[in-house]
Amino acid sequence: MGTKYDKYGALHVNAAGRLVDRNGTAVVLRGFSTHGLSWYPQYVNRDFFAFMSEKWNADVIRLAMYTDEKDGYCVGDDANKARLLEVIDRGVKAATEVGLYVVIDWHILHDNNPLMHKDEALAFFDLIAKKYHAYGNVFYEICNEPNGDCTWKDIKEYAQAVIPVIRKHDKYAVILCGTPHWSQNIEDAVADPITIDDNLMYVFHFYADTHRKEFRDRFEAVAGKGLPLFISEFGCCDASGNYSNNFEESSGWLSLADKYDVSRIMWNISNRDETSASFVPGCTKISGFEDEDLNEGCRWFVGILAGDPAKRD
Repeated sequence: MGTKYDKYGALHVNAAGRLVDRNGTAVVLRGFSTHGLSWYPQYVNRDFFAFMSEKWNADVIRLAMYTDEKDGYCVGDDANKARLLEVIDRGVKAATEVGLYVVIDWHILHDNNPLMHKDEALAFFDLIAKKYHAYGNVFYEICNEPNGDCTWKDIKEYAQAVIPVIRKHDKYAVILCGTPHWSQNIEDAVADPITIDDNLMYVFHFYADTHRKEFRDRFEAVAGKGLPLFISEFGCCDASGNYSNNFEESSGWLSLADKYDVSRIMWNISNRDETSASFVPGCTKISGFEDEDLNEGCRWFVGILAGDPAKRD
């Protein structure tokens, strides 16, 4: 296995809520999320994952599998499900070969409450955990962005059904659980945490031009209480994924995440015509990217991963 995984080994959550390596040392993962696997499967390839690791210094890739959108896992036919499972398999194996950690993301959105497709989720995670239980680099993100009128009570009920299904096969992998209001109301989890598993982290998402100081204050209040947090999705622009990037606010977020050793994953690996996409719309490459192929936000984060302090000013 490659250098990233060799350095840290299988990760777990310690009693202080930190993600730590085999020696108990805090680990902060930094990387990128795909867009929907149904729509942009071409970026799930070994060459790009190796490029991401070696050239961009990323150490995690998130595989975002929409559940209820067009060609989502829960709304397509059996052939569509098989295609998605093949992309996930390709992604997990490629990530493993090059030493990246990999998040398998049950990406709910318009199906705002994870209970809507609970039975499908139970079957999916039973299959996935059985298949990848021996892979020490796999994380399971069991619901991406609960939203609308979905409550923490709903999410907790769902999580308490899904987690045992995963643990039946995979005793040690870190599980990520979304929180209400597009994974922002993390204070709900502080008030009523999930207690059936202690290798669990709660998901927080931010888009820097929308979620500013008020949200950072909320984040810090929760992080200071030791709740295990993982930023499985962020962007430098606004919450729609568009308009201008705000690098001043983005820097504030990453500094705060650094303070509490919180991992972070940028949205999104695609050439979609939107600000949050990593690549410019005309770029047809699937690896070997140059600066001119990258949108502004992606260039900024790649600079940070490469250790360029100017990118944080």
